[in-house]
Amino acid sequence: MRKGIITLGVIAIVVFAMMGIGPVVMNFFTDRGLQTADITAGGAPASVEVDGTWEIVRGAGANHTQAGYTFDEKLPAGSKTTSGRTDNAHADNVTGTFLVSNETLEEGEVEVDVASITSDNEKRDINVREDILLTDRYPHATFTLTKPVDVSDLPADGTTVTKKVTGDLTLMNERKEVSTDLKVLRTGEHVIISGNIPFARSDFDIKTPEFVASSIANEGTIDLLLVLHKIN
Repeated sequence: MRKGIITLGVIAIVVFAMMGIGPVVMNFFTDRGLQTADITAGGAPASVEVDGTWEIVRGAGANHTQAGYTFDEKLPAGSKTTSGRTDNAHADNVTGTFLVSNETLEEGEVEVDVASITSDNEKRDINVREDILLTDRYPHATFTLTKPVDVSDLPADGTTVTKKVTGDLTLMNERKEVSTDLKVLRTGEHVIISGNIPFARSDFDIKTPEFVASSIANEGTIDLLLVLHKIN
């Protein structure tokens, strides 16, 4: 009987550890969280010029604005990739504007309501907000463009191109320059952008408790699917 009690206690400790270590650690027997969607190409040809001011909107066609994270985790039974995300279905959780002049993207900023990011485990999400990302003190994450991008070759026929983008990523009041390749699509009155911005938790002083039962990779990605509409 005592052996059974000890065994149950060990199991309980492992389960609680795996539920409490942050935004990307989940029970191995659950799914892989909520992943930010990739861009869906196609649609009507572009009907507006690329120059102007563009604003993030809820969505267009099969593409819907989303933002989130992806990390790898290692558990005793194996390893996997897990994600969390937010969207604009019920609130403006992902906002931003972009300025294109003379077919050059000159300015751009994306802001994400970090507290609205969820995975598939409510208890873990609460722990992330209150103990890991401290969203009461740091409610938003931002990406701000720091180098212009030539967009003169964006197709107008509903196909995508890849553009290298460089900017400042700010998390928990820490700012670091990052670069990544983003896919861009012009269709109808919209421009759609998607991609994954690599970052390291250690660069932003994002810490999680360490447990023998599991570990989180230091490197992960900020995942974006942005639908833009021209406002002028």
